[in-house]
Amino acid sequence: MDRERTQQAIDYLAQFVTAQRQRRIEEALRWRTRHLTVMLEDVYQPHNASAVLRTCEIFGVQDVHIVERANKFRPNRDIALGAPQWLTLHRYRDDEARRGAEGSGTRRGFRALRRKGYHIAALTLEEDSAPLASLSLEQPLALCFGTEEEGLSAEAHDLADSLVHLPMYGFTQSFNISVTVALALQTLIRQLHNSDVDWRLSQEAQLELKLEWLVQTVPRGDIVLKNYLAQQET
Repeated sequence: MDRERTQQAIDYLAQFVTAQRQRRIEEALRWRTRHLTVMLEDVYQPHNASAVLRTCEIFGVQDVHIVERANKFRPNRDIALGAPQWLTLHRYRDDEARRGAEGSGTRRGFRALRRKGYHIAALTLEEDSAPLASLSLEQPLALCFGTEEEGLSAEAHDLADSLVHLPMYGFTQSFNISVTVALALQTLIRQLHNSDVDWRLSQEAQLELKLEWLVQTVPRGDIVLKNYLAQQET
């Protein structure tokens, strides 16, 4: 839809939504960003998958890219607390048919991110990695996190533009994946908000997302919107 029709659809759906919910939507849109995004490679434990999505939503990261290699990504709804419905999820399934023609799910995910202009940083335990806080935020940034036991694949390490780590000072080798994502986003979102980078969504993107969220909010919103658009065409 063009901008005018999108706004008309928003105005129509808004009549079914409380003023309080509309204010919540406006406030969330104000802090939403696609300048920073997250990629998850083969994260399969439901509680971790759910916690990561919840963290991304809370910090205003709109897009989450999910690579399913050996495992399927299955969030636990009770832990996610509805976070997935407010996010845009991109999935890259690693199957033999597509691997032969288009490359692995990891490669396709990285290719999609690069087409959108992202610098891709892999969170790792490699000794030659740089501290996370050293990353530049001038260019859109994608943070990649790996599976619970082994971290990111060798392929992801090879394809990444940067290797970074979170500083650790104890005996334990690594954080839990959901904790890693939370700490990384807390660090970078704070830097982003305090920077001169234009990290907010464009007005057009905010309108499109607002319409999506209203559809999610209104009971049977997809049907309500479909009927409204059909009426507009008659």
